[in-house]
Amino acid sequence: MEFSKTYTAKDEHIDFQNIMDGLYYPFYMEYCRHDYIKEVLGFDFEEEAKNGVNMVLSKYTLQFVRSLKKGDEFIVTCNLMVDKSNKSVLHFKQTILLNNKVVTKAVFSGTCVKAGGGRPFLPENLLQKLTGAPEWDGEL
Repeated sequence: MEFSKTYTAKDEHIDFQNIMDGLYYPFYMEYCRHDYIKEVLGFDFEEEAKNGVNMVLSKYTLQFVRSLKKGDEFIVTCNLMVDKSNKSVLHFKQTILLNNKVVTKAVFSGTCVKAGGGRPFLPENLLQKLTGAPEWDGEL
C-alpha cells in the first residue's frame, strides 16, 4: 500500500540557484515516513521512546533526478518493505514526485533499539503489521 502526502517547497529551503537545497529532500521524506509509521503502523515515536524503545535509521540511499523550485507543490510517497535476511530491519522506499515525474528516490532502512542498548529488534506489535509486506529487492 502506497502512502503519500503533499508538501510545498518552503522559501527558506531554496538556495541561491533558485532550487531547493539538497539537504531538505530527506527531511520531506522523513515527514512523510514518520506520518506513515504513526498513522499506518501505529508506532508512536514519542510514546515508544517514553517506554524505552527508539526507532532509528541504519542507512539510506538517495538519488536526485531533478530539482524542486520555490513554491513547487510535490508529493512524497512511502512504501514499506521487509528485509529478506534480517527480520529486525525495515525498508521504506520513497519518492518525491512533481507533476507525476520522479524528482528524488530513496530507500531508508531502520530498526528499533532499546534506549539502554542491546541488539536491534522490531517490537511484536510492529511485526504483526508486516504480514504480507513485500521484500526489498535492493533497488531504489
